[in-house]
Amino acid sequence: MVALLAALCAVQPAGAQDAARWAAVPGPLPGPPRIHGGTGLGCIAGAVPLPETGPGWQAVRLSRNRNWGHPALVETLRDLAARAQVQGLPILWIGDLGQPRGGPMPYGHASHQAGLDADIWLELSPKPRLTVAQREDIQVPSLVLPDESGVDPTRWTPRHAALIRLAAEMPGVDRVLVNHAIKRELCRGAAGAAWLHRVRPWRGHDSHMHLRLRCPPGEGDCRPQAPPPPGDGCDASLDWWLTPEARQPPKRAAGPAPVMPAACRAVLEPR
Repeated sequence: MVALLAALCAVQPAGAQDAARWAAVPGPLPGPPRIHGGTGLGCIAGAVPLPETGPGWQAVRLSRNRNWGHPALVETLRDLAARAQVQGLPILWIGDLGQPRGGPMPYGHASHQAGLDADIWLELSPKPRLTVAQREDIQVPSLVLPDESGVDPTRWTPRHAALIRLAAEMPGVDRVLVNHAIKRELCRGAAGAAWLHRVRPWRGHDSHMHLRLRCPPGEGDCRPQAPPPPGDGCDASLDWWLTPEARQPPKRAAGPAPVMPAACRAVLEPR
């Protein structure tokens, strides 16, 4: 058993997996979906694309070729857009999912590596149907005050809370990341609600939310993230985000190089 576990956990240095090489791969590895590793250090075979346009959404910044994900993620985004339409919300702008075979990206994200993550812009004004070229330069204003003490009352609306709740209540969602000021505002209106357990504060995310799925059923090589702490998250832990330590985090000491699952070698360069 020890030998088997050692084989299953075999890894290789992430430094050998040049992010530029992962980004240069134009399409997915054919076959059924298979995740190796986790959202912060992993890859995916059998990824499928989110179409550039669909009922209730427009994918943006398509030149990045980051509109790929696990079929469960693409289905979740389709369903979320449909539910948003039913609630009278405008077309959603959907940003980065992942690369065709996952893996590290040259810029923009440390996660989004296993086909389980997607960015959804919190821009709820009516939108025209834009061409793909027009979607390359999307400018979305922050919903948060400059000092991050709260949301901007001139921009934040109940519809933003409704969209985030929709995302958090989608089947299979592990968590939804938003700026801590947005989390604080949600707590003011819905403290104690079960869905708030899955809405977690994180740096940035002041103009978009980051939706992340749990490892789908049958994905035995997918490494799940630790579950969020119990409760709604509307506690004193939110105050930490306004401390000097949170605003200017100390530099981390250099440590061992991160490692990729060994199976990702065959995903990147199949023989």
